[in-house]
Amino acid sequence: MAPSHVLKCCQKVLAWVPVAFIALVVAWSYYAYVVELCVFVYLVVFHLSFVMFVWSYWKTIFTSPASPSNEFCLSKADKEQYEKEERPESQQEILRRAAKDLPIYTTTASRAIRYCDRCQLIKPDRCHHCSACDICVLKMDHHCPWVNNCVGFSNYKFFLLFLLYSLLYCLFVAATVLQYFIKFWTNELPDTHAKFHVLFLFFVAAMFFISILSLFSYHCWLVGKNRSTIETFRAPTFRNGPDKNGFSLGCSKNLREVFGDEKKYWLLPIFTSLGDGCNFPTRLVIMDPEQLTVSSQSEPVKSSGGSQSFPTRPLSESQNRLLASDSQWVESGPEEENVKSGAKKHIIVSLES
Repeated sequence: MAPSHVLKCCQKVLAWVPVAFIALVVAWSYYAYVVELCVFVYLVVFHLSFVMFVWSYWKTIFTSPASPSNEFCLSKADKEQYEKEERPESQQEILRRAAKDLPIYTTTASRAIRYCDRCQLIKPDRCHHCSACDICVLKMDHHCPWVNNCVGFSNYKFFLLFLLYSLLYCLFVAATVLQYFIKFWTNELPDTHAKFHVLFLFFVAAMFFISILSLFSYHCWLVGKNRSTIETFRAPTFRNGPDKNGFSLGCSKNLREVFGDEKKYWLLPIFTSLGDGCNFPTRLVIMDPEQLTVSSQSEPVKSSGGSQSFPTRPLSESQNRLLASDSQWVESGPEEENVKSGAKKHIIVSLES
């Protein structure tokens, strides 16, 4: 037990090494630019980009990853029964029973319920277990060693702003130091120790700018497609099979899902993402009566046979459209036609970009 505990402590300490390295580089760049170079006319813009960069970096590091709510945990009775069962089929039956009222749209590739044995909970859509953090993270994108944290639903906006402002910071430093870098090579710069700061400042800024540019461009593409890094390599599996665009609602809606509805907050490291991280709207590629019933929340679909209405349920209270049998949702006669007739209106809203 003791060696294992020591090993975990060492791993936690070493995990902060990349963060400490970045912090030292940023601190040195500030000293080299403000103290050694001291170009007064540039200092206002420099400090603005520096503050936004440090602020977003701080928020990315120290915002705790969001975990699934208690409704996704098995009850005590189900947990005991699940642990007693040895056959996977019986375990899946317990999970199906527990997940029937949860807003889950995705399964494993083998059509099984996504369950985390480590956290002992049913995984919401887009949720994955992080082995480094040892928790299930909502809308997990990846575990980033440079921030020593999981990038997911709670801090994905902060991570994007961190990339943006670090990109602008490096670009501004490299652009303003370029003239002094040229003077260094033409021997026009005074022979002081400041010239070495100028030399390395340009190289470090240019190097980080090139590397961050590719990463930022990639994540901008992911936001436009409403995908995570994990979903890019392994498409989520819906009722009709894997669909890499299953959560895409169009570029405009995808952008608002991450940055929120109020554009005045988009460039500030303040949490404004839409939703709760457990439930995400899906794209209706193929008309599904179950999803149509779940999604038409604004008004009930009335049957043509009388005043009786077909009850539509909120997503949080609906039957799981993947796990429920077709007989639970298929209506006969005029009511089925009314459900289908409401499909066009819903599809227009869902796919509107």
